[in-house]
Amino acid sequence: MTANRPSAAPLRIAGAIRTDVGCVRQLNEDSVAFIASAGRDDRDYGALALVADGMGGHAAGEVASALALEVVRRVYYSLDKIPSEALRAAFDAANRAIFDYAAKHPDCAGMGTTCTALGVRDSLLWLAHVGDSRAYLMRDGRLTQLSDDQTLHAQLVRDGVMSPEDAGKGAGSNVILQALGTRLDVYPTIWTEGLPLRQGDIVVLCTDGLTNLVSDARIAEAVSKNPPPEACRLLIDAARRGGGHDNISVGVFVAETDIADPPI
Repeated sequence: MTANRPSAAPLRIAGAIRTDVGCVRQLNEDSVAFIASAGRDDRDYGALALVADGMGGHAAGEVASALALEVVRRVYYSLDKIPSEALRAAFDAANRAIFDYAAKHPDCAGMGTTCTALGVRDSLLWLAHVGDSRAYLMRDGRLTQLSDDQTLHAQLVRDGVMSPEDAGKGAGSNVILQALGTRLDVYPTIWTEGLPLRQGDIVVLCTDGLTNLVSDARIAEAVSKNPPPEACRLLIDAARRGGGHDNISVGVFVAETDIADPPI
């Protein structure tokens, strides 16, 4: 995406994030968080939004995603570093924490989690990503996926071996190539430069419980025509109507110059 100069007035994001167990699962293994702003030593370290979709037997997925959320949040705000470096350290720490926990708890062996996080500081947006949860940007009426799906089929499409039309069908469609906690050598996608935000930009975070059942066009329509809390509700309802066979998480955030009301 082409970088543009940020607005002269500092931009922050305000919005909402929701998670739902869906219509089939008994347990919600997704974890979500939105911290609108956090400061330390009279400095504003900006916003952090995160979705994590856990996987593993029994309640292990829930443990993995909750660990990712807690560790990423804690480490990100504890470091006096630029967002890209703080996000990398946070993801590395979360990966190790989940891996070590599974090693000490045999019932959690093999657990892991996707994790997609967005940091906003000084009117710039930063992405960190592992797995197949997604981040989108809605700008000038166009929805653009910011993250790359780290799945077998998505990689085959990028390699030119599979057509986009065939992706998501048949064997291997749900194979995730990377997840936090499954091994020590995980390589997250971390933006080394921030994307300048514009007034009115809409940022979306979601797990595949949404994107497997709701089209990008429907996501774009919901977030462009409704305030964030209502957009989240409508999108979760749409996924549930589509079968809701997985947990569903979605966050919608708007870049604003003035946040008069507290985020929901």
